[in-house]
Amino acid sequence: MAFQKKAVTGMRDILPAEMEVRAALTNTIRETYTAYGFTQIETPIVEHIGNLTSKQGGENEKLIFKILKRGDKLKSGLEKISAEDTEGTLDAITEEGLRYDLTLPLSRYYSANAASLPQPFKALQIGPVFRADRPQRGRFRQFVQCDIDILGDATNLAEKELILATTEALDKIGFGKYNYYVVINDRRFLFELISYAGMPQEDAEEILITLDKADKIGADGVDAELKAMGYPEESVSKIREILDSFGSDSAGVRAFAEKIGTPEALSAGENVADIMDSVAGVSGRKIDIRFDPTLVRGMGYYTGTIFEIRTEVLGSSCGGGGRYDKMVGKFTGQDVPAVGFSIGFERIMTILMEDDVSGILAGKNKSAWLIEKGMPADRLAAIFDEAIRERAAGKQILTVWMAKNKKFQKDSLGAQGYTEFRDIYRESK
Repeated sequence: MAFQKKAVTGMRDILPAEMEVRAALTNTIRETYTAYGFTQIETPIVEHIGNLTSKQGGENEKLIFKILKRGDKLKSGLEKISAEDTEGTLDAITEEGLRYDLTLPLSRYYSANAASLPQPFKALQIGPVFRADRPQRGRFRQFVQCDIDILGDATNLAEKELILATTEALDKIGFGKYNYYVVINDRRFLFELISYAGMPQEDAEEILITLDKADKIGADGVDAELKAMGYPEESVSKIREILDSFGSDSAGVRAFAEKIGTPEALSAGENVADIMDSVAGVSGRKIDIRFDPTLVRGMGYYTGTIFEIRTEVLGSSCGGGGRYDKMVGKFTGQDVPAVGFSIGFERIMTILMEDDVSGILAGKNKSAWLIEKGMPADRLAAIFDEAIRERAAGKQILTVWMAKNKKFQKDSLGAQGYTEFRDIYRESK
C-alpha cells in the first residue's frame, strides 16, 4: 500500500507562516495569563476511558477517539465480542482514549497532586485535544485549547479574574477589532426556569439542548421544537415570555431572577449581576459582557456560572467555560470549587489567518545573511560568531548559502518575513 501524503481527515499540517503566527499568539496568551498568577502545567493527551465516559462531557463523549488494548488484553477482549452488544464490545477492547478537553484531565491531575499544589490553584494549560467531529470552518478533529482554571475558590472572584485575564489576552492578540463579547449565565437559572414553566425536571437535559440552539435556529425555532417534543403551549409561552422580557445588562439579570422568584434563582441572579458590574466597572478596559438566559454550554459537569466568547464574524462561539464544583469530587469523594475559561484557539486562528496578520508579527527583526559558497572555514567560523552575538542581542539571524539568482532568493525570504539582507562574499566587494 502506497504512503498517503494528505493528513488524516480533520487534522492538518501547519505551514511555517501560520506556525509563526500561532507561536506569537500562544506566547502572548501565556505571558498574559502568567502575569495574572496562573501556573503552566501539562497533562497527557491519553486519558483513562472510564474518566472520559463518565457522563461529564455531554455530547463530546460521543466523539472520543478510543485506543485499543494491546497484546493479550486485546486478544481476550476480542474473544468477548458480542454482535448484539456494541457498547460492551468497545468496553472489552478499549481502556484509554484521547482527551476531548483539558478540564477533565486537570481535575484528575488536581485530585492526584492537591497536596503539592498551592491553594487556591491557578492552572494554565495550552495543548491539543481530540474530537471525532465533522470538520468544518474553524473546527478540526485535533485542535489546541488555551485554558485557565482556578480550583479551591468558591467565590465569584475566580470568575471575575478569568474574564479579565481572558479578555486581556484576546485584546493583546488583536482580536478586539472583531467586536467580540462575553455572554454569561448561571446553570441554576436554567433548572429554575424549567420548573417555572411547569416542565418536569427529569426532562431538563433535553429541554436545555433545545434552548441551547437559540443562537442557531432562533426563538421561533426553539418554540417549535419544544412543542414538537410534546410540551404544552402554556409552558412554551411561559418560557418565551420570560426570556424576551428582560435586558442583557445586570439590571436585566436581577429582574429576571425576581420574576422567577425562587431562592436559587435570586442567588444565581445576584452572582451573575455582581460579576457583570465588577468586570464592567474596571477603568481603562472596555469589556462587553451580556446576560443570555438561553446560554447552556454542553458539558455535563457545569454547576453554576457559565460563559462564552462570541463574535459576529464566526457562526459559533470562540471560547467558553464555567464553574464545575462537583468534578474533583468524582475522583476524591470530596467536592472542590472549580471554574475555568477556555480560548477556542483554532477558531480564532481561522479568523485571523483569513484576515491580515501582519500586525501580529510587526516589529520582529528578521535578517538573512547570504553567504557565498566556498567560504573558508576560518572566515565562516567568524561569521557564525558574529551571528551568535546578534541573536543574543535579540535579532533573528538566518545564515544561508547565496543562490545564483539572488533576487528570487530575497523575494522568497521576504515572503517569509525577512526584511534585512546581508550579502557576504569570500572576498570584500
